[in-house]
Amino acid sequence: MLSIRNIVFCGFLSCHLAVFAQLKVDHGVYQVDFLDDENEGIQYTLTLNEDHTFKFHFFRKPKGANNPQENYYAKGTWASENNSIFFDAEDVLDLNEEYTLNLKNSKARFNTKSPRDVSARVVKTSIKFYDSELFWVKGLELFKI
Repeated sequence: MLSIRNIVFCGFLSCHLAVFAQLKVDHGVYQVDFLDDENEGIQYTLTLNEDHTFKFHFFRKPKGANNPQENYYAKGTWASENNSIFFDAEDVLDLNEEYTLNLKNSKARFNTKSPRDVSARVVKTSIKFYDSELFWVKGLELFKI
C-alpha cells in the first residue's frame, strides 16, 4: 500500500518532469539560404520577437543579369505550446502592399538539443514548418543565427 509520503513524492516528481520536458521557444532570427557568391539564389528569414510578433522575409535573385530580385514579406503574431509554434495574421492589420504573404494557420516545430542530452552531439536550434496554406513553406527548416 502506498503511503501519503510516496504519493506526494510521485506527484512532485511527475510535475517536475512535465515542466522540465517542455521546451521554451527561443525568440530571435532564424534563417536558411541557398545563395551563391554573387548573392543569387533564395533566402528565407524569420524573426520571432519577444512580444510574440513575427516578420518573415523571402528573398529570391534568379541567376542572370536580366532577372530582377524579388522580396516578399509576412508579419503577424505567434504563440507556442510545448515545442509547437502557431502563426496568425490579421487580414486588416498584417496584410498590405508590402506584407503580401499570409502565414495565418501555419504551424512549426521548435527543435533544439534537450538539456538532458549530455552527449557531444551538436544539434542546431531550428524551426521546421509542418503545416501551412503556402505549399512552399511546408517542410521549410530555418536555423537560428
